[in-house]
Amino acid sequence: RSAFAPAPLPPDRPRRLFTMGLVTNLLNPKIAILYVSLLPQFIDPAHGHVAAQSLLLGLTQIVIALTVNALIVLTAGGIAAFFARRPLWLRVQRWVMGTVLAGLAVRIAADRSRAALVTP
Repeated sequence: RSAFAPAPLPPDRPRRLFTMGLVTNLLNPKIAILYVSLLPQFIDPAHGHVAAQSLLLGLTQIVIALTVNALIVLTAGGIAAFFARRPLWLRVQRWVMGTVLAGLAVRIAADRSRAALVTP
């Protein structure tokens, strides 16, 4: 049996999936770097309490991220449901994406521009 062959797994409970996602996001160093390096540029001590401004900027970023991610999830769920009901469209989508990716691969392989020829 191949190591890459899919194996059936028991379904996870929604609470476990939520906890896994939450822990993954809390341990993600990118957001800490954002808060430590980027947000202080927008804090002005003359406009009030620094901690309150920092908290407001952080909450604003969280609200925007939650909104965008929720829209992505809802859109992806709708598209997945659409393709699940229409197997022909699923095959068409796979062929189109395969063709696009193959075309991009050929274009990259055939690229003779100066930037492509520069080696580090």
